[in-house]
Amino acid sequence: MSNNKRVVVARLLLPAGRDLLEEKFDLVDGGLAATRDEVLALVPGADALVADPSVPVDEQLLEAAGDQLAVVANYAVGFDNIDLAACHEHGVIVTNTPEVLTNATAELAVTLTLSAARNTSDAERRLRRGEWTGWDPADFIGFELSGATIGVAGMGRIGQRYAELMSGFGGEILYTSREVKEGVEVKLGARKVEFEKLLEASDVVSLHLPSLPATRHIIDAVALARMKSSAVLVNTGRGSLVDSEALAEALESGTIGAAGLDVYENEPEVPRRLLEAPRTALTPHIGSATDRARDEMARLVALNVLAVLEGSAPPNPVSLE
Repeated sequence: MSNNKRVVVARLLLPAGRDLLEEKFDLVDGGLAATRDEVLALVPGADALVADPSVPVDEQLLEAAGDQLAVVANYAVGFDNIDLAACHEHGVIVTNTPEVLTNATAELAVTLTLSAARNTSDAERRLRRGEWTGWDPADFIGFELSGATIGVAGMGRIGQRYAELMSGFGGEILYTSREVKEGVEVKLGARKVEFEKLLEASDVVSLHLPSLPATRHIIDAVALARMKSSAVLVNTGRGSLVDSEALAEALESGTIGAAGLDVYENEPEVPRRLLEAPRTALTPHIGSATDRARDEMARLVALNVLAVLEGSAPPNPVSLE
């Protein structure tokens, strides 16, 4: 039964969340193919907007929605698609969906680490093209992760879970963080180091950092040159962390050993050089793509919207700071 409040889903919300919202509100959605203009046409009069990483929420969208807009619920843990300052100016609460995708994203980071280290992407491509001519002892040479030094840039929830999973390989865990993570150090024997040291000492560098001006292109040509020539770079954090052209050059020249990527600078566009780069495992932003994680994310979106529209504090507000 609708109470006449209007919820606009810019693209798509899975039934685990959609069904909760439809019980109480008028709900409309743009669908996966919704263009920017179509989203702008949908939002006028919206009391709540459900966005996702592909939907920029900026001043134009907020103005189009109108002063009654109370909440932007992002269907993601990240929120770099949202102009937080503009939302604050308009009195709009922003929410996200943390914690429920920790395991899924960390497990994908492990998958990309293994695939890149063992060069399975190149091997599979050749196999599928019918170019494999039989066993060759010098072909598709990767390296073993047993005993490898694992560098975790950003020891938040996902970084910690990744470190825990990778600790099974028996190597040292290095990490960067704004503060010492005593629990991780006690449990895993992890050691906090400066970012430059992590780059130089690690066999695997896995990125779990937010998208901020200070982290944009934190992996650039200079950073890549610091890494071991056999090192694997893994990014399941944010596409803006990595200079795509610099990474492609490093892979082509052998400056680093391999890369595993799930996120890109200008999604859904992926530079042709990265698509064609050797020893590179690529996935299309599927870090949270498990049934459990995506359903829980959808449910959290709904709970955030329900709380705000019913006058309560949402469970997952995003701070302006």
